[in-house]
Amino acid sequence: MQIADIRMRRDPSRGADFLRRRAAEDLVERLEAIMRRFPCAVDLGSRDAAFERALQQSPAREKVGDLVAMTPIFRPASPMQVVGDEEALPFAPESFDLATSVLALHLTNDLVGALVQARRILKPDGLFLGAVFTGATLTELRQSLLEAEAEVTGAAAPRVAPFADGPDLAALAQRAGFALPVVDIDRMCVRYRHPLDLIADLRAMAETNPLLGQGNRRLTRRVMARALSIYQERFSDADGRVRATFEISTLTGWAPHPDQQQPLKPGQGRVRLADALGVTEHKLSAQRDAPPALLG
Repeated sequence: MQIADIRMRRDPSRGADFLRRRAAEDLVERLEAIMRRFPCAVDLGSRDAAFERALQQSPAREKVGDLVAMTPIFRPASPMQVVGDEEALPFAPESFDLATSVLALHLTNDLVGALVQARRILKPDGLFLGAVFTGATLTELRQSLLEAEAEVTGAAAPRVAPFADGPDLAALAQRAGFALPVVDIDRMCVRYRHPLDLIADLRAMAETNPLLGQGNRRLTRRVMARALSIYQERFSDADGRVRATFEISTLTGWAPHPDQQQPLKPGQGRVRLADALGVTEHKLSAQRDAPPALLG
């Protein structure tokens, strides 16, 4: 499966960008806790300047110098911007102290390759902060569409793009060359009056299915009607409103630097476990603790 060109997808509409705002504000909060300055930063895949707006409303704005927005399409309103693609960044190696990404990496064909590109443009000990849609996102809609299409046509096409598993992001970041990767998962439930309201929001977010290669398997009205019925039957609360899950995983990683913390090699431990736990170590007699059948 291949993702369509991101430049073909419009920017999110104001009012339907609540997930992007939430993710951007979370990245900015993490910056507030980091006691250092980032003279030159880039926001990768900046489709609506959500990170820039969140930064301007936070004390962390004093920690970030120049902020370049890398956008999929040119926007006249953005003063410092570059049109580019996350999988082929138009920047020289070691150009930035900070790189961010707000809900854009799930639209790449090669997530590890995009992370490699992000790590490449960071200076040594530079910071990457990325929010990514993962695993459980839109699981209710995915299940409803798959079951409805299989029931009506006897086969099913992917109608919701696949998402990486959140817990796997740290391993992917290590593969991309990041040091000290950490992943936090924020899973939220958004409730709607009707599944069609969710679909309207997805369109306003510019987050409808981006997959290419679906051939002539168009989503028919009959399949859609059955999917909406399944959605309401299985994922409604007592008040009749339906649930939609969104899972946002936030990845923190650093470009390698010799002064960073390094794990000790096996066998080089310097602290006894008993000391770390603040308890007294008791050495047990091998004969006393042996099973009765082994005692002479």
